[in-house]
Amino acid sequence: MPVWEWLLDIVGLGLLLALLYGISLIVRRRLLARHGGTFELSYRVRTEHPGRGWLLGVGRYSGQSLEWFRIFSLSPRPKRVWARDLLEYSGRRAPAGPEEMSLYDGHVVASCHYDGQALEIAMSESALTGFQSWLESGPPGTDWDRR
Repeated sequence: MPVWEWLLDIVGLGLLLALLYGISLIVRRRLLARHGGTFELSYRVRTEHPGRGWLLGVGRYSGQSLEWFRIFSLSPRPKRVWARDLLEYSGRRAPAGPEEMSLYDGHVVASCHYDGQALEIAMSESALTGFQSWLESGPPGTDWDRR
């Protein structure tokens, strides 16, 4: 077998794998959304450098928690889970500097605290309204003076 035929086989296999990966991401997103809506939610994992450390993802409310899934992962499990009773909303701000390139267009950064630790997530204006409503609408017996 000539070398060029072998190279064509390798390129064809690479294209097939890329296509299967893309289809798998679409199927995963559909499966995540089947039990309720998902929304674009970015999570800042590294805070030591201003404007850096953002990962794109998908958020989903699941009972008393907010689940976050990495957008380019095939895992059916969330990468992060934040319990509603430990999550506090502090405020919002517009993306600044390099964040404008790292985040989806039109997203705002929500500053929060989770179990006493600083947390930054980014979402659209409408998703932020839903997030604030979800936080405020805790189940009966919630400590309403906490926020």
